Amino acid sequence: MPILVETHPAFADHLTGPGHPERPARLHAVELGLASSDVEVVRATPRPARREELERVHTPVYLDAMQRFCAAGGGALDGDTEASSGSWDAALLGAGAGVDAIERLGRGEATAAFVAVRPPGHHATPTTAMGFCLINNVAVAAAALASSGERVLIVDYDAHHGNGTQDAFYTDSRVTYVSLHEWPLYPGTGWLDQTGEGAGAGETVNIPLPARATGDVYLAAFDTVIAPLAARVAPTWLIISAGFDAHRADPLTGLALSSGDYGELTARLATLVPAGRLLVMLEGGYDLQALADSTASTISALGGATMLPEPLTSGGPGRELVDAAARLHSR
Repeated sequence: MPILVETHPAFADHLTGPGHPERPARLHAVELGLASSDVEVVRATPRPARREELERVHTPVYLDAMQRFCAAGGGALDGDTEASSGSWDAALLGAGAGVDAIERLGRGEATAAFVAVRPPGHHATPTTAMGFCLINNVAVAAAALASSGERVLIVDYDAHHGNGTQDAFYTDSRVTYVSLHEWPLYPGTGWLDQTGEGAGAGETVNIPLPARATGDVYLAAFDTVIAPLAARVAPTWLIISAGFDAHRADPLTGLALSSGDYGELTARLATLVPAGRLLVMLEGGYDLQALADSTASTISALGGATMLPEPLTSGGPGRELVDAAARLHSR
């Protein structure tokens, strides 16, 4: 069966200003990557998220304020995060795209879904926009699944820690959140000892990695942390926060992955859940060529093919932090 791809022209209406790295050209790069893969895809148009879907993650006060801000023309929300008059509609479509893809997968339309959205989402907390993010797209999708009784695993390999996703599920036993990220780096969260609280104790797994970490470190994290964790929690759905800014060419980060590493990691992650239960949602990635190549490698892996625009990488630092996470979460 084909891979479902969802995106929308309205994502280009989220304008961030001249020189901003989170720009409409990113989705053009994604399209180039999709076109370079031989995997069969089926296209679908996302729907806007419904208010009740958003309120599983975000407070009504925050949602109302963000809608008003965009309706008034937008502007700077903080030193990094911009919104425009088109941003609210784009954000609603971004959040709705994940839920729509889940519904389509549930009807058997594809074996996995790749959802290319703007703005990204994993820094958006229940009450705050930050880090280029307005609505937490992955959290909205995960909350929809959890509310219907599914057991959800989120794996976030964006180079920046997904503090908003962590906050959304920090006390929730229904959703397990794993983040591999550069540390120290914005937003400064995501150390090993942040593991969840209350009913969610042990369900947050952070693997902070030093600059120049390579793909073999990520694969070691899969083998020693993620795969054993999945065996314990038995997820019925996997959502990947696919940030491609851990690529060595990315201008905002210091990690050292190649586009080929993303394909290999995605292929391994796909083994954790049955066919039709895997959703990949775009987060960061700001070098356009790296974004195109990483998309091609990832979508190929989702389709069971191997495409390595660049060789796999190895030899970088960080294995000791993977080992520390493995020890911490094997207790």
